[in-house]
Amino acid sequence: MNSPVSKGLRVVVTGASGNVGTSTVQALSRDPAVASILGVVRREPEWSVPKLRWRTADLAEDQIAHLVRDADVVVHLAWLFQPTHDPALTWRANVLGAIRVFEAAAREHVPALVYSSSVGAYSPGPKDRPVTETWPTHGWPAAAYPREKSYLERYLDGFEKTNPGVRVVRLRPAFVFKREAASEQRRLFAGPFLPGSLARPSLIPVIPDVAGLRVQAVHSADIGEAFRLAALTDVRGAFNIAADPVIDANALARLLGARTVPVPTWTLRAAVSAGWYAHLLPASPGLLDTVLRLPIMDTTRAREELGWIPRHDGLEAIGEFLAGLRAGAGMNTPPLAADSAAGRIGEIGTGIGSRP
Repeated sequence: MNSPVSKGLRVVVTGASGNVGTSTVQALSRDPAVASILGVVRREPEWSVPKLRWRTADLAEDQIAHLVRDADVVVHLAWLFQPTHDPALTWRANVLGAIRVFEAAAREHVPALVYSSSVGAYSPGPKDRPVTETWPTHGWPAAAYPREKSYLERYLDGFEKTNPGVRVVRLRPAFVFKREAASEQRRLFAGPFLPGSLARPSLIPVIPDVAGLRVQAVHSADIGEAFRLAALTDVRGAFNIAADPVIDANALARLLGARTVPVPTWTLRAAVSAGWYAHLLPASPGLLDTVLRLPIMDTTRAREELGWIPRHDGLEAIGEFLAGLRAGAGMNTPPLAADSAAGRIGEIGTGIGSRP
């Protein structure tokens, strides 16, 4: 593992108030090599940590050069998952917003750029063996999330060639969980009609065993540590970030004390499609298609070159998420706000899957 690049660093983190963002700024705040952290967000939170100050901005519209000026590292995490019914809006926020951050960093001569890509950027791949960072990143074209992540991978390919002086790191995380993000993830993917109490093991007697439902997970705190290492260590390129074990229906059944029941893929997809088109479910059927096609990632490079070793396994991360779902857990930031009856009513009133 390489040593940190310097001391007294100024780090800018976009999307610092979300699931990955809060964990990343916590990890950076504890590092003596970091002098200050600027968290760039759409809505300013009340939550904070030492060395962190907040700035609000619309990355796709506002002037942002001054936000990255004199930074040693820019960590770009900002991402808008919803509305899935308005892909033009998420493209503007995610793709155009990211490109504006990358270009501002280059113009302001920021030495390092760390970007949160995703396992979702990968082309469909094998479920029975892991793939390295050389696997194609063309995504799954039927869903906005992988299309946007894939496009930014192609953009960064060109960016690196035209800006060789910028150290570019792309982290590709698996599914990221922590207790405090459970309410946010319920809002983003399950919607207001999922009772938190349903996450209790005694109420989940069966787990659907669907072909292709074999994924990886990672705890948000471990992802935060990966971003700290990427920001402060002299590495470049892409890194797969995921914890063991690979999670399938059998693993979830053991975690919950349930049994598995084979379910045809078309049945699950039909249910998700019906819920999405009826505006009862925010997650689109294209997102389900993406999940069922994701490859299993090899994390050797992250462990050997980045020096990243997760403290939690994937089942622990999911267990925390389920506990948080039962408790309606959250944090004092707008994206991670705790669950509430008033909040669920607001989700219904603003159109499920139709607004950010």
